[in-house]
Amino acid sequence: MRRNRHSEWSRRMVCETTIDTNNLIWPVFVEEGKNIKTAVNSMPGVNRYSIDLLLKQVEKAKKVGIPATMLFPVVKQKLKTEKAEEAYNPDNLICRAIKAIKENIPDIGVICDVALDPYTSHGHDGLVKDDYVVNDETVEVLCKQAIVQAKAGCDIVAPSDMMDGRVAAIRSALDDEGFINVKIMSYAVKYASSFYGPFREAIGSADNLKGDKKTYQMDPANSDEAIREVALDIEEGADLVIVKPGMPYLDVIKGVSEKFNVPVFAYQVSGEYAMLKAAHQNSWLHWKKTMYESLVSFRRAGATGIITYAAIEMAEFIKKEKS
Repeated sequence: MRRNRHSEWSRRMVCETTIDTNNLIWPVFVEEGKNIKTAVNSMPGVNRYSIDLLLKQVEKAKKVGIPATMLFPVVKQKLKTEKAEEAYNPDNLICRAIKAIKENIPDIGVICDVALDPYTSHGHDGLVKDDYVVNDETVEVLCKQAIVQAKAGCDIVAPSDMMDGRVAAIRSALDDEGFINVKIMSYAVKYASSFYGPFREAIGSADNLKGDKKTYQMDPANSDEAIREVALDIEEGADLVIVKPGMPYLDVIKGVSEKFNVPVFAYQVSGEYAMLKAAHQNSWLHWKKTMYESLVSFRRAGATGIITYAAIEMAEFIKKEKS
């Protein structure tokens, strides 16, 4: 077995799993203001950007070969309400960010989260009645949110709320408005995970959240349920699907990729990123090598691509390794 490992060229020749910059999506946090860059304390190396600075970062992502960026808003507390009206304000932060990117960097994909947690005063992904996140009323608002994002120029809407039937409803709403080419990247498999903590700090929803999200996000103990969730979303019109979190659920990524002929994306979430960063904070090179290995594991499990906060650094690393 070692003969094939003897030389660098032969190791490349028999390599079973490859990763390229095209396999990476960069999630980024957007905030109000001008010339503002705010560090996310729980995610070293990750920042929130005002739209003017965001454009420079998106341009950088494009130059290193990343095909798409995924936007998340930091919504001011005064705009958060019980019914999340700001989510479908056509002049909200995300819509303005989409327009700015499409006007200045039109040849990079823009993916937008469709969920209400950045906009609700209670921190949940949907509307709450009698201490319960209601399904159908939430879906109606999600459709409104997806439409304003599409009108702003969003290429892919990514419903992450985990309401039943939301993919079919959003697809119908988009088609009715003439947005037949706007794709749906569904968070088909999203677990009620403890790995999301740094993300909630980043978007400012941690202090708002009342209770937990276990009535609509999946039980981490379940994997067969993931297959049923993906099957439903594909039937309803999802073009691409996400498994979130990533590394603790490699078995789920593998199961989904083997079962369905649809692009499957792993989301390396904030807790995963922060854990790897903290483990190698004294060595930039070791961090990059460990991060690269983690991304390869997603590809080996069957992921078409990876959503990672380290996308730009990893794209630079991959290009350097291949040069």
